[in-house]
Amino acid sequence: MLEAPTERRTDPRALRYIVDHLPPGTTIKRQLLIVNRTDQTRRVDVYPAAATLEDAAFRFGEGHAENELTSWVTLDERWVELGPWAETRVRATITVPSTASRGERYGVVWASAASTPRAGGEVMQVHRVGVRMYLDIGPGGEPASDFAIGEVRPARGPEGEPSMTVQVTNTGGRAIDLTGAVILSDGPAGSRAGPFPVGQGVTLAPGASGQVVARLPTALPNGPWKAEVNLESGLVKRSITAQVTFPDAGQVGKRGSAVSRIFSRWTVAAAVVGLLLVVGLATLARRSGRPPAGRPRERTPAGR
Repeated sequence: MLEAPTERRTDPRALRYIVDHLPPGTTIKRQLLIVNRTDQTRRVDVYPAAATLEDAAFRFGEGHAENELTSWVTLDERWVELGPWAETRVRATITVPSTASRGERYGVVWASAASTPRAGGEVMQVHRVGVRMYLDIGPGGEPASDFAIGEVRPARGPEGEPSMTVQVTNTGGRAIDLTGAVILSDGPAGSRAGPFPVGQGVTLAPGASGQVVARLPTALPNGPWKAEVNLESGLVKRSITAQVTFPDAGQVGKRGSAVSRIFSRWTVAAAVVGLLLVVGLATLARRSGRPPAGRPRERTPAGR
């Protein structure tokens, strides 16, 4: 990707993929860079193809599979010939029909090269790399992106390798691609470990739920640990902290007891409301000439 919308130039996803919100009847152009990283001249085919979101992953269609989005895409070159280590640019134009319905569409622009079969062989290998497309169509503003972090579950594999599985739900109106890391602290003897990246490749459609997994070193003690989970998709970042203890090899541990930020905010809010209530009662008591509850009224000695 060589281009991104001005308002998305700080969004990491928009710098890698074609991500946009477009009203019906809109046309956009994106410039793509194709590089031959071999010492041989290559013919590279360039074409759009369909994609879907299934099982918490971005799934590519077979070959030149088509969908509604691919019919909107035209390329100024359908194939290019590149010498060793050469590069070129291809421009993709996406024209959204004025009759297009509301909703997000998915696809990919592929650059595909086939290798020559070895002498006496009949198998041809096809190598392709692509740029994903996430296009939301509809009038007005773009649906907000958001997600919530849920259950945190520690485990150890049969060989003793620890992992942490984190449940995530897409609570926004756009697809999300999750990245992030887990940091462990307050472990045995006050030890710390990490950050450990979560595995990439988890993409959630709006309303969908899935899991991200962080792999940790086998020598990691069982704990207990304070686990800080930091996840993001583009400009949206969410964190949660949980107390976890890793089980023995081949077992799944107990669900981590999460310290929810929402709970923290409600706790603070309740404290503030309680303080304001006490201050209000004290003020009301002073105005009425009565002492606050629990405080005895001063008595005037007899004869005075």
